[in-house]
Amino acid sequence: MAPYTHFIIAPPSRALQDALHTKIDQKTKPLGALGELEHLAFRIGLIQQTLSPRLHRPMIAVFAGDHGIAAEGVSAFPAEVTSQMVLNFLAGGAAINVFARTNGIELVVVDAGVNHVFQPHPRLIGAKVGMGTRNFLREPAMSADQCGQAIGRGAEVVSQAALAGTNVMGFGEMGIANTSSAAILASIAIGAPLSACVGRGTGLDDAGLEHKLGVLQRAMDRHGAARAPLAALATFGGFEIAMMAGAMLRAAELQVVILVDGFIATAALATAALMHPAVLDYCVFTHRSHEQGHQLLLRHLNAKPLLDLGMRLGEGTGAAVAYPIIAAAVAFLNEMASFESAGVSEKNESAPAPGAAEASR
Repeated sequence: MAPYTHFIIAPPSRALQDALHTKIDQKTKPLGALGELEHLAFRIGLIQQTLSPRLHRPMIAVFAGDHGIAAEGVSAFPAEVTSQMVLNFLAGGAAINVFARTNGIELVVVDAGVNHVFQPHPRLIGAKVGMGTRNFLREPAMSADQCGQAIGRGAEVVSQAALAGTNVMGFGEMGIANTSSAAILASIAIGAPLSACVGRGTGLDDAGLEHKLGVLQRAMDRHGAARAPLAALATFGGFEIAMMAGAMLRAAELQVVILVDGFIATAALATAALMHPAVLDYCVFTHRSHEQGHQLLLRHLNAKPLLDLGMRLGEGTGAAVAYPIIAAAVAFLNEMASFESAGVSEKNESAPAPGAAEASR
């Protein structure tokens, strides 16, 4: 079976752009006084193709999967932490649970390929492709068929959410050693040296970082032909990363606002964008991770994230923390008075610019 790639994604129509700019500029404020909130409101209006956008049933889906490359000692934590953290998510005790609850965001956890059999839970979506990927130092992480399944199952998660009314989604992840996959995918996607994309992940010391870089470089050398996006995803990716890529592509197809989290999520997006570049038009970049590879990805994608708090946790936490800013941008567009409706005088265009009188002396 060929990988699931039949998405139809067009850039949002620009027909409303002048009307959106006018609506934003006519609010009771100086031009541009709300800064990035104005750009954000404009972007969401274009995505939803309306002058009055709404955010319905915001959701974050955390995709979880184990990685065979963890056997090479590239993470400071053992592989079983993946399943333990999934149980923590389901119990409501992780950072993403706290931030999602605080900001009124629905949270679901997707078992993309954790090496554990979970009991049914109302917040758990079973989409397991396998009991973790294979060790990509020795062989490809997954087959082309498995990669296609993962992309398709990620797309289905979004389809079901959209059917229930969700029109804004963030995507988080959990998977010990998934920064290793993300580093290689980032290096391939943007053509950067691997050494510039590899970071400390869960807290490697200098020796651990050097070991991680050596393992990943040997893996890239071994699989030198795997450079096309689907081939790279199957060879070096994780089930949760492939599912995120599929989820993002389906979200763009359905005109759902995509909240892009940190390093792993952005590596999934960069890979997806090589297949369907228009996916980027539906994205809001929520934060800048402390991981150096993420900063390179953001520069390559010409992305300006909303927050820069030194975070590097993953789980979708950056998206959850940034959500109130996104809600505020939509709220001002819909609820703030215009000069006309409030009876407020607009700027006097004939008045001299500040400092003009002094300059004429």
